[in-house]
Amino acid sequence: MISPDKSATSFLAKPAKPVIIIPHRPEKNYAELLSKEPKTKIKHILIAQPQPEGPKSPYFDLAEKYKLKINFSPFVKVEGVAGKDFRKQRISLNDYSGIIFTSRNAIDHFFRICDELRVKMSQETKFFCTSEAIALYLQKYTQYRKRKVFYGDMNNNKELRTLLIKHRDATRFLYICAEVRKDEIPAFMAANNFNYAEGMMYRTVPNDLKTVKPSEYDMLIFFSPSGIHSLFNSFPKFKQEKLKIGAYGKTTADAVLDKGLKLHIMAPLGNTPTILVALDHYLKDIHK
Repeated sequence: MISPDKSATSFLAKPAKPVIIIPHRPEKNYAELLSKEPKTKIKHILIAQPQPEGPKSPYFDLAEKYKLKINFSPFVKVEGVAGKDFRKQRISLNDYSGIIFTSRNAIDHFFRICDELRVKMSQETKFFCTSEAIALYLQKYTQYRKRKVFYGDMNNNKELRTLLIKHRDATRFLYICAEVRKDEIPAFMAANNFNYAEGMMYRTVPNDLKTVKPSEYDMLIFFSPSGIHSLFNSFPKFKQEKLKIGAYGKTTADAVLDKGLKLHIMAPLGNTPTILVALDHYLKDIHK
């Protein structure tokens, strides 16, 4: 049993290269921050993500519905931290009885590191996930039904925090993260005296966008702050002009606004839980 009266920071392993923290910001009224300029015809959209596999996708349905051309181009790529570099973080994986995953990337790179370091996790290890979809992805690497897997039903960090509190006193946690990560979960664990460490196992890096010509599009849609960084990495003198911009998630919207760009659609926001719904609403108004 881990003593709950010890400070969380006394257990915090320090990565060889510091994690870049995206601080938690006060809540904004994003609806008021959307551009109020008149809507114009949208004919060509670039989605800053890989193209969906297979012939069926809601994006393709949307393109057919509004007679659009939608292209896909991932603005960033994920690179794994080599096992030899992970060792420099002085983290022994089997010292932790609870592993926290907030994405499929985290799961992929956790089990990659386990393979590289020839580590076999105990059957008693608990896995904590932010959603059922992420929890089910564990089946790719382990026998799901034989594992202790915990996740919330609403896909949000509030439910994850409740689960972590429930297991706090008997679990030593390892939060699997990227080089750039949000502060919400680690800040919560530090504030509540969790026994935890952060394992930085992957990083997001810009893709070479030299073949992309933003001026050819009417709208760009981003899904992470890294996508905005990649845009300016390839086009330091980028000017928005008449280009419309969409963002998924608050941190992505913040990155758009921080660059002095205008934001035209966002999700989740109000009655638009997904970027597809937000895009559909925007296009519906134009094509009335």
